[in-house]
Parts: sequence; structure tokens; C-alpha cells
Amino acid sequence: MAIHDDQRDSDAPEEERADDSADRAGADERAAVGADGEASEQAEGAAADLATTDVAASMGTTRYVHAAFFSAGILAAYVSGKLVYALWNTLAAWPEAVRAVPQLLSYSEDERASIGLAIGAVVGVVGTFRIYRRDGVRAWADEVAVELSKVTWPEKDAVTSGTVVVVVASLIATAYIALLDKFWGFLTDLVYRA
Repeated sequence: MAIHDDQRDSDAPEEERADDSADRAGADERAAVGADGEASEQAEGAAADLATTDVAASMGTTRYVHAAFFSAGILAAYVSGKLVYALWNTLAAWPEAVRAVPQLLSYSEDERASIGLAIGAVVGVVGTFRIYRRDGVRAWADEVAVELSKVTWPEKDAVTSGTVVVVVASLIATAYIALLDKFWGFLTDLVYRA
């Protein structure tokens, strides 16, 4: 049979009740301190998250700038490699160039493609690095990245509903133009047959 706290308190002597009250007050105090400690830990965690977000935001734009320069380097390497390969093949097919530089024919077309790719990679890396080191270009790229980070992108629902509206409007416009085309074709056939 369970005894309720109220019954125990009334049956217990006064000293025990005072001790129980003190124990409860101490427990309440510890709980309050624990709650304050948790609140301060949460505040510190929120401040750390905010600092991480600030660092991520600043690193995010820098990351995009680096990714853009990296992509530009790859594109420059690819285009340069293809240009070297095309130029080499054009010169190898030109008899005057072959007479002047007989080494043009010393490599097969597959080897020319590989050498052209290597030359293109060097041109892409060196060109991108030189452009990256320019303060004006770098400042411009940083400003563009900061402005792009301020863009708010639409939610999925807005994009979906906008897409549906565009597709339906396009279908209606297509049907309307097709009907007009058939109608005007019919009228012109009547006029030219008469």
C-alpha cells in the first residue's frame, strides 16, 4: 500500500519535514541552475552556429569564386587542346608547312591529340592562374559571388506551379495557332481553287 507524500509529511516529525523541505528546495535550486546552465549552453551553441554560418557564408562565396575559376581553367584547357590539335592537323596536311617543319608528321593523329591535350592543360592552368592573380578580376568575381549569394530562389511548390502554368499556356497557344493555320489554309485553298 502506497503512502502519499502529504500523509508522510503530516505523520513525520517536524525536523524530518524541515529536512525534506530543505532537500526539495536544494533540488529545485539545482534544477534552476541546471536549466540556466542548459540555457547558457544553448546560447553558446547558437552563437557558435551563427559564427559557423558567418564563416560558411563568407567561405561560400569564396568557394563559388574558386569553383568558377576552376571551371574556366578546365574549359580553357579543353578548348586550347582542341585548337592545338586542329592547328597541328591543318599544318600536317599543308605541304609547304611539312617541308618547312618535317617533325609535324613524326607523330600519329592519336599522339597529336594527346600532346594537344597536354599543351591545352598547361595553357589552361597557366592562363587561369595568371587571371586569378589579377586584383581587378578577383575583386569583380568576389562581388559577383556576393551578389549571387543574396539571390532568393523560389520554393519547389512555386517552381512546380509556374512550370504547370507555362506548359498549359504553351499547349493552349499551340492548339490555337494550329487551328488558325488550318482555318487560313482552308480559306486560301478556296480562293486559289476558284
